Amino acid sequence: MSFCPESKEEMRLSRRSLLQWAVAVPAALAVSRVVAEVPFAEAAPAGPFKLPPLAYPYASLGPTISEMTMRIHHDKHHQAYVDKLNAAVAATPSLAGKSAQTLIQNLDAVPESVRTAVRNNGGGHVNHTMYWEIMNPKGGGAPKGDIAAAIRTNFGSFDNFVKKFDEAGEKRFGSGWVWLAMDKGKMKILSTPNQDNPLMMGMMPIFGNDVWEHAYYLTYQNRRGEYLKAWWHVVNWDAVNARLHYFAKNA
Repeated sequence: MSFCPESKEEMRLSRRSLLQWAVAVPAALAVSRVVAEVPFAEAAPAGPFKLPPLAYPYASLGPTISEMTMRIHHDKHHQAYVDKLNAAVAATPSLAGKSAQTLIQNLDAVPESVRTAVRNNGGGHVNHTMYWEIMNPKGGGAPKGDIAAAIRTNFGSFDNFVKKFDEAGEKRFGSGWVWLAMDKGKMKILSTPNQDNPLMMGMMPIFGNDVWEHAYYLTYQNRRGEYLKAWWHVVNWDAVNARLHYFAKNA
């Protein structure tokens, strides 16, 4: 997959911003490993949690992701995570008023009786909210802005990054996610099982792709690799840059 590079001026601006960020992030992480709340990652921070509406029609991501897949994935699977997370929080008064992101970042502080439910369903809610936001019918193409410069700096080229990202997604056994995350000031690709999120490991999730079968099976059946390759046609790089900037600012 080959894309045209940014202009020389855009590259200079991106690299300058990235350098400032690369200096600031490790210093901030040395003070605290707690990541600030991402405002667009949680629609109702204080609960009860709600299913965020899609910003585009169900059918608009086709042919990459079908309308039926979107309806089932968003309305059924994500709604179930929200409902079960609300039930766990309602049964545990000490969790009231905390955002889903705060809960999954601090699982050790969640009572053992509901910890697994919060891990699975809080993770599912945070992960899927991010997933809908970083896709767009007019997405795809070359990354732009600081994320483009960061990818080149950390992985050599966008093509090399895509290859490694897709390989990690294909190798994830069973259900899970593949991520680009920030760890101690350095970008890394990783995959997580089930609904785990890099936040649970003290990392900052820049973006991720869902490799549960319900995300792609109606169109791609067992061909996960085809789904991973096609998914790049709907990635919303503006939203990815917004996440990158927010984490850089609030690390």
